[in-house]
Formats: sequence, C-alpha cells, structure tokens
Amino acid sequence: MTDNLTVFIVDDDPSVRDALGLLLGIHDYRVAMFADADSYLRAFKPHWRGCLLLDIRMPGMDGLTLQRTLLDQGASLPVVIMTGHGDVDSARAAFRAQAVDFLEKPIDEGRLLAAISEAFSRQRETLDAAASRDQARRRIDGLTQREREVMERVVAGRHNREIAAELAISPRTVEVHKARMMDKLGVASVAELVRLSLG
Repeated sequence: MTDNLTVFIVDDDPSVRDALGLLLGIHDYRVAMFADADSYLRAFKPHWRGCLLLDIRMPGMDGLTLQRTLLDQGASLPVVIMTGHGDVDSARAAFRAQAVDFLEKPIDEGRLLAAISEAFSRQRETLDAAASRDQARRRIDGLTQREREVMERVVAGRHNREIAAELAISPRTVEVHKARMMDKLGVASVAELVRLSLG
C-alpha cells in the first residue's frame, strides 16, 4: 500500500527512467520522472510525499548536490541514490546527507523495492510526527492564558505552592487550572505533559 506516496525519479538517461517507471508501475507505485536536477527543483512542491530516486551523475547539478540542496531547504522526501559509478566517497557523502540506500547500476530489483519500502516507511514516520506536533500545538492553543501560565511552570518543574506564589493565586486554584489544562491536553502525568510540550 503506497498511501498516495510517489516515487520521484531524477535521471538523465531516458532508457533508465523508462525501465524504472515500468518496473515500479508493475508494482503499483505512482511515479513522476525528471531528466535533471534543475527540472526537478523547478517543479518541486513542499507538499510532495513519497521518496526521491536520484542518479548521481547528471549534466548540470549532480545528484549529491541536489540531495544536499533539498536537505538544506528542509525537504522531508527520503532519498535513494543510484549510480553507475559507485565509489566510497560518494556513498559516504550520500549517507551523511541521510540517504536511505546507495544502489549501483544495473539496479537489483529486490534491493530497489526494499529501499523504496524503507523510504516510504521513513516518510510515514516523518508525516506522523508532524501530525502529532500539529495536534499538540492545536491543543495548547486551546488553553486559556492562565492554563498556559500554569503549564509553563509545571513543565519547568515548579511545585503548586511555587506556582501559586508566582501567579498570586491559591495552591487550590493552581490545582484546578492544572487539572483542566491536563484534561484539555489529554495527558495523565507530568512526564506526558513535558513530552507533549517538547513536541
């Protein structure tokens, strides 16, 4: 199941693009193809989801430079590198820039499919984490000003009496705000609250 994720292929060799597109299509992957790094960058949209299957040696910007450029821009698409001229330095550079795998041509079908599966798994984890952060932000935004003040102090490790003194309210009132705040945020312990606040 590909969850509407797409394999974006960037390779200057039309025969390689066609062969990969055919192979991945047989396995029900959605595919988008680009002949070089510049055309990919011109078309790129931040909301794209899936993975990038990227050749190293291309005219103009090479694949490793494109990989670093996307990483610097905060793009979250996992990258699988492929090359007809593999060497240790290139592999090291690719993995330092968080490549999922480094495949040498001719591409082994099993390794390719495994790499794409791993890349999609990483993409889902990234998307799930982002969704959790968004949900946490929305919950925190739903707190009253006083609940937020109490939350900040609880997360900072203050006790109810300290919070009461700082906010010029009674410890009992702090307890009420704290209970409401934790209920709104859906957390049952201070540890959960801290983890959510760090989201």
